[in-house]
Amino acid sequence: MIVGSTKEDLTSEKRVSLTPETSKNIIGLGLKVCIEKDYAKHLGIQDSEYKNVGVEIKDSPAEVLNTSNLLIKVNCPSEEEINNLKEKTILIGMLNPSKNKNQINEIIKKRLNIFSLELLPRITRAQSMDVLSSQANLAGYRAVIESIYEFEKAVPMMMTAAGTVPAAKVLVIGAGVAGLQAIATAKRLGAIVSATDVRAASKEQVESLGGKFLSVEGSENLETKGGYAKEASVEFKKKQASMLEKAASKSDIIICTALIPGKPAPRIITEKIVEKMNEGSVIFDLAVTQGGNSAYSEVDKIIVKKGIKIIGISNVMNKLPITASSLYAKNIFSFLRNLYSREKKQFFVNMEDEIIKETLLKIGN
Repeated sequence: MIVGSTKEDLTSEKRVSLTPETSKNIIGLGLKVCIEKDYAKHLGIQDSEYKNVGVEIKDSPAEVLNTSNLLIKVNCPSEEEINNLKEKTILIGMLNPSKNKNQINEIIKKRLNIFSLELLPRITRAQSMDVLSSQANLAGYRAVIESIYEFEKAVPMMMTAAGTVPAAKVLVIGAGVAGLQAIATAKRLGAIVSATDVRAASKEQVESLGGKFLSVEGSENLETKGGYAKEASVEFKKKQASMLEKAASKSDIIICTALIPGKPAPRIITEKIVEKMNEGSVIFDLAVTQGGNSAYSEVDKIIVKKGIKIIGISNVMNKLPITASSLYAKNIFSFLRNLYSREKKQFFVNMEDEIIKETLLKIGN
């Protein structure tokens, strides 16, 4: 059985699905691995590093696609790749089926088994496969770094002979994986950090990282069984806006991370809230590709309103693709190990396995 991977569209995606380390681990399961030429050259990883662990290098993506029994991608395959896929190939990646319906339908026609890893259940056994968490951790970290780069003042408090430099104040909206990492990063850099979230369980997590939790008066617990946030009532949104107006007026940097699975991102930072902020402040909107948490945010642009910078980056992972690739590849290996039966020496779609059942988009007949 052969596991293959092709390059992504480098104009929008710098991550790769396989590293030499994870390729070696896959080969250790008794599988073969092939990739296209110069697969990770843009990351400074040479083909020789893959060859040294037993990976076969193909001259073209078409050769990889025509050879592989299982194809690993970061994003949904291109139209050309779909055309070159052979029947009953297994496809694994972050396929975003709600956004890529047309491509998914074309893939289904090829009678493929398709696994979209964003759909992994939130259970203990799936933690090592959790692509959303591994990538969100990095996104939260990088959002702080990018914000500080655009913020034209020092972040930590400094005592100097010329006087004291006050610490910057950072507000994090949404205390999921990305938000918690943003809190931790901002604290390590010396900022005064506060955070808010609609889920009651977040308070303890925020405070454990040294942040101050801002709650809405008479708030409801808006948490799904899976631990994600759900949409708030109109009354809650009014109270939240009032609380955020006060908090934003005192904040130097706001990191927006609030998302609702399967729905557009909630608009939390309104035009009115932006107007309350001080000139020179920064808003980083991690939800920009799903509609944005902040007014004025636009994909891959820095918008300036009243001297306030609103940053929207479509793929923050492109800012640290080597680390992001390493974590993603490890997630992939964990999923692959669960899917492959060493005893039968084949991939086994076990519908009694919750992980397989939840991530499988289509069984090829």
